[in-house]
This record gives sequence, C-alpha cells and structure tokens, in this order.
Amino acid sequence: MFTDRSGLIVWVNDIRPAKNLEKYGTVHYISKRMNYVAMYVHTEKLEEATRLIQRLPYVKKIEKSMRKEIKTEYDKNMPDKTRFYSL
Repeated sequence: MFTDRSGLIVWVNDIRPAKNLEKYGTVHYISKRMNYVAMYVHTEKLEEATRLIQRLPYVKKIEKSMRKEIKTEYDKNMPDKTRFYSL
C-alpha cells in the first residue's frame, strides 16, 4: 500500500536551484533562512539518490534521518503515579 521512504536533510548554498531536488524525491520543506531542504526518497533508491544529489554544485552536505532507528513502541512497566497526586 505505502512505499517505504527515508528522510534526507540536504544543506545547500542557494535555495533557488534547490527546487530542482524534486527530481530525486519528494521535497517536504525548504528553509530559506537556514538553507536546507527536508525531503523523502524511496528507500530502495536512497543510495543512488544520495550519490547523485551529492554531485550537485550547490549541495554542501547530506544528512540521513534517524527516525527508523528511534524506538516508537512503548511498554508500561512503570506504575501510574497520577492517582497519588489527585485532590
């Protein structure tokens, strides 16, 4: 149903040519003040897209998102303390 995507933060020198990054994936956000682009790329094309984006003359560096490594499922091992603080 949904394709597996990975996030990239692309630091650029200039914002105007950064709009051309839509060729490589989905551009989510462009920061004009801090000069970066947040974008999503299909995971199976991540290596190739990163290599092609790095070759562009206006790109400083690329950071991969660590969202998949963050634990998002929580267990409730700690007791609920809210009943002790009620009035």
